Amino acid sequence: MEAFWGTLKVEKYYLNKYETYEALKEAIDTYIWFYHNERYQERLNGLSPLEYRAQAA
Repeated sequence: MEAFWGTLKVEKYYLNKYETYEALKEAIDTYIWFYHNERYQERLNGLSPLEYRAQAA
């Protein structure tokens, strides 16, 4: 879990400036969706976490 929050801060928070709380919240929500559904991982044989879970079922 700590690795996720570190990655989120590096990729979304530190690299961007947000004018409002709502803009920050939207960016975080979008990143979380991407992280769980589209992010391909080498350790999952090049699949996204969603694809890997669907394949396992």
